Amino acid sequence: MAKIADIIKYEGDNSTFIWKHPCEDFNSLTQLIVHESQEAVFFMNGEALDVFQAGRHTLETQNIPLIGKALNRATDDQTPFHCEVYFINQTVQMDLKWGTDSKVRYLEPEYGIPLELGASGSMNLRVSNGLKLLVKLVGTMNGIAWGESGANFTKSLQNSFRPMISTAVKSNLTAAIKENNINILEIDEHLTELSATLKNKIIPGFEEYGLTVPEFYLTTVVLPEENPNFKRIRELHTISLQTKMAQAEAQVRTAQAQAQAQVTAAQREIELEKQTTQTEVAKREAERQVITAKAQAEAARQAGFAQAQVMQAQGYNKKDVIQAEVQKAYAEGIGNMGSGGGAGGSTMSDIVGLGVGLQAAQAMSGQIGGIFSGLNNKQAESNAPAQTVKCTKCGATLPEKAKFCLECGEKVINLTENEIICPSCKAKTPKGKFCMECGSPLVNKCPNCGAEVPAGGKFCLECGTKIGG
Repeated sequence: MAKIADIIKYEGDNSTFIWKHPCEDFNSLTQLIVHESQEAVFFMNGEALDVFQAGRHTLETQNIPLIGKALNRATDDQTPFHCEVYFINQTVQMDLKWGTDSKVRYLEPEYGIPLELGASGSMNLRVSNGLKLLVKLVGTMNGIAWGESGANFTKSLQNSFRPMISTAVKSNLTAAIKENNINILEIDEHLTELSATLKNKIIPGFEEYGLTVPEFYLTTVVLPEENPNFKRIRELHTISLQTKMAQAEAQVRTAQAQAQAQVTAAQREIELEKQTTQTEVAKREAERQVITAKAQAEAARQAGFAQAQVMQAQGYNKKDVIQAEVQKAYAEGIGNMGSGGGAGGSTMSDIVGLGVGLQAAQAMSGQIGGIFSGLNNKQAESNAPAQTVKCTKCGATLPEKAKFCLECGEKVINLTENEIICPSCKAKTPKGKFCMECGSPLVNKCPNCGAEVPAGGKFCLECGTKIGG
């Protein structure tokens, strides 16, 4: 007869998943103690009657209704029934090692070279349904653990599930490598995604027995380093990387050159715009000064001309004005004679006064003459023959205000001595190095002596070298 106990509690180690208490027959009112992260399954006559969670429980009919009056509650020291209690450890067992029992055959897809790979790792395991694990896997054993430890354990979970793990890894590892297009030489960078794939394939096998896998890790993929075929793959991979790096460096240099060219072009455009703006400002200022000067000169000329016309309308001419001023000066000189007091002084004063009057008359005659001279010049200009210009294309003589040539139809452009015609756009522009309209150069360099040659010139003015071949 088995030992009768008053208190039943878990006395196994933490690496054990299921542990059977050694006392099999016990009295009613026996105390059952279940710790946190544990549960206890009560068997009587080989049948699981109840599952107890964490806490202190008294084994009596109120707690186990199926027992009924079978338990001896009063005088007997033993019960005629066979009772058993299994404790189930629900903690997560971590870092449980696994590995394939043989190499995994893998056909490298890029070069078609067969290789053999080794795979190993670790996993975390927890009981999700203790009663299912107890019924399906433990049976009548004293318990079960991951490894070989445990009293009178006839098998371990590691040995039980090794074939299932090995088959799942062999069947799915190489397929996952090809599906994710993973280079075998870079496989360590993809262990996380490979682990997730293998976990999804392995979980159903454990859940069938009331276990769950919170984490599954593929930690090592052993490559055939000494295999000649693998060495050749590594060499080809190195060459491919070097080629890609060279191509990338060439692309970087090309991009840098393009960027520099764009910067240079932008700088040139800015400089050209700056020069064009400065030329425009200078041109407008010069035009403004010319217009102001012309306006002032015209105003002065018109004022003098108007005054001369008024005098001429009143019957004056240059001769009359001069005679009148001379007579006036002479009269003032004669009138002042004899007012000096003494004989000598009086004579000298008269002579001086007469000289001053004559000088004043002479000065006035010059001013009046200028006015009438302007009037006469205006009349002479109106009677003078019309001015002419020459066509810049065919050389024909044209009236001064002609806008188009009567011979060739070329537009007539009147040029000042500081203006030229741009040979590129045919616009009138101030003399300089660039055209103000299109920006084309107006001055070339002689290839022989380096002297400046006006744009459009065919020969150097210094050495006579022909320009432009």
